Amino acid sequence: MNKISENLKEIRSQLPENVQLVCVSKFHPQEMIMQAYKCGERDFAESRAQELLLKEQNLPKDIRWHFIGPLQSNKIKQIVGFIHLIQSMENEKLLEETNRCAKKINRKINVLLEVHIAQEEQKHGFSADDILAFFQNKKYENYPFVEICGLMGIATFTDNKQQIENEFININQTFNSTKNIYHNEKFQFLSIGMSDDCQTAIKHNSTMVRIGSRIFGNRIYPNS
Repeated sequence: MNKISENLKEIRSQLPENVQLVCVSKFHPQEMIMQAYKCGERDFAESRAQELLLKEQNLPKDIRWHFIGPLQSNKIKQIVGFIHLIQSMENEKLLEETNRCAKKINRKINVLLEVHIAQEEQKHGFSADDILAFFQNKKYENYPFVEICGLMGIATFTDNKQQIENEFININQTFNSTKNIYHNEKFQFLSIGMSDDCQTAIKHNSTMVRIGSRIFGNRIYPNS
């Protein structure tokens, strides 16, 4: 049994049945993705459109690709034809462009709205108030080719576990408040939790975790 297989087996043993695993494959080679694929994994996440396009062309077509990084408007048209879920839908400008590109190919695109829960300014996303106003005002009706399937959040990169827990509590409250407004059976995913904080996220009702380094090891980042 190879290391990736062992890692996946351990992670799977720790995840409740209702929590979906997304393997974060960004900056990892295609050979490693195929090792996880052969273990039965089908959900993989990338954060750069160019890298995603290359992998999508070369890897099995039944892979469900997730986009989890900052997404430039001019890249949306390149991925709408195959993307399974855009998790990092961080503002209405991106919603508008996604809807426009999706309409052109007559395909409804699944997205998660990214909520800014961290204290770091460089993190992206809607505020909790923005999310509630978006649904209260039925702004989703402006985007008929976008299916809003839930919320995503990234906690502050910190050793302060209480801070991380508070951030997950807050986004879970926003998620529940939104469900009370937006009665759509497709709105079911709360994507919080990564390699270092997934158990805390699960404690606060995460339904989707994004795990990379615990599966594939340390990333090899390209030269800037």
